[in-house]
Amino acid sequence: MSVQTSPASGREYSAIDISGQEFWDATAEEREETFARLRREDPVSWQRPVENAVAPDPEDPGYWAVVRHEDIATVSTGNDVFVSGQGVLFDQLPPEFLEMTQSFLAMDNPRHNGLRKLVQKAFTPKRIQRISEQVEQAAQEVVDSFAGEPSGEIEFVERCAGRLPLRMFSAMFGVPEHLQEETAAAAQEIVSWADPEHLAGRDPSQVQLEAAQKLHRIAAEIVAERRQDPGEDLFTGLIEAEVDGQHLTDSEIGAFFVLLAVAGNDTTKHTSTLTIKHFTENPDQRDWLAADLDERIGTAVEEFVRYASPVMTFRRTAVTDTELGGRAIREGDKVVMFYSSGNRDADVFDDPGAFDLARSPNPHVGFGGGGTHYCLGNQLAKTMLRALFRQILTRVPDIHVTAEPELLGTNFIRGVKRQQVAFTPE
Repeated sequence: MSVQTSPASGREYSAIDISGQEFWDATAEEREETFARLRREDPVSWQRPVENAVAPDPEDPGYWAVVRHEDIATVSTGNDVFVSGQGVLFDQLPPEFLEMTQSFLAMDNPRHNGLRKLVQKAFTPKRIQRISEQVEQAAQEVVDSFAGEPSGEIEFVERCAGRLPLRMFSAMFGVPEHLQEETAAAAQEIVSWADPEHLAGRDPSQVQLEAAQKLHRIAAEIVAERRQDPGEDLFTGLIEAEVDGQHLTDSEIGAFFVLLAVAGNDTTKHTSTLTIKHFTENPDQRDWLAADLDERIGTAVEEFVRYASPVMTFRRTAVTDTELGGRAIREGDKVVMFYSSGNRDADVFDDPGAFDLARSPNPHVGFGGGGTHYCLGNQLAKTMLRALFRQILTRVPDIHVTAEPELLGTNFIRGVKRQQVAFTPE
């Protein structure tokens, strides 16, 4: 295989290529074979620009691919060297677009910490307790809606996996019922920019922009109502939150709404869908969990997330010359963390290819590698997964996939578009 040189940087691209669409169209197992080789031979590799970018840039020199658990943690926690303010995707997107779609994911300190404190202020103990109670009730109602299906067959994403996070997101923010489906559809648009079926020939950057604008309009409508008539929902909490005399602006609230509409829906939806597939492939693990559900579900959920790795990549940008994994990183270089690879690192996990629900400790990077950008909603996601699988394993315990999942074509989310399952009806 010939090795190309980056014209802008003079550096040779890695002979182990992970930027082509062929790589991202492969199965997770096939990608892991390549990641394992990179971890052994070229753990911090210089890669050519990724194909099917949201905003292709002919001047883009490429990026550093970080695939080892240890190096991912270094980048995640090195917030003075590796920053997020220039975006978290492979592409270099306009600043106004980052503000609109990525909220404080694409911010650096001190502004990031200030906004994060304001958002955390909205998650009061009373509101968290109320959310937890709502999760249990919503999970029961979601399973109620399909457990008695006479055919014993459903499409799992639409009938189950996508419903619980949408219900909870809507309840948390007080999204009225008539806007819930529109909200979910717009959130799906934002993460589906590289999927050919979804795009249907449309320009990916325009699709993302229009979806973000739609979510901002929905947020603005609800915020205006809450300013007149406060409630117990998160929009009210965000409006009222104050730290050092500062409040969130309507635009900042809208950007956070976009962020949670995407992150709050997709992580849980795809983890739960992929876990049904993993149960089907590993029935002994499903049976082990079901035998002592309350005692084992907490540990099991961590393995659900590690094995699914629903968020596959996140980017940082170096703001100074530095060194990582023996490679010289220059100021301005893009550095992309591959969480799905870090979660299969044999230097950290015993038998990393095994779906082991008793795995402990389980220092996965499914919610990030630590640091200031560690996933704010990780506890809510785990609460939803615990509640949903308590219902599934006590009511339709033999649920299993009947076909291979139809996967979303993207290098960001390990998403499932459709997954057929069967079970014995109640």
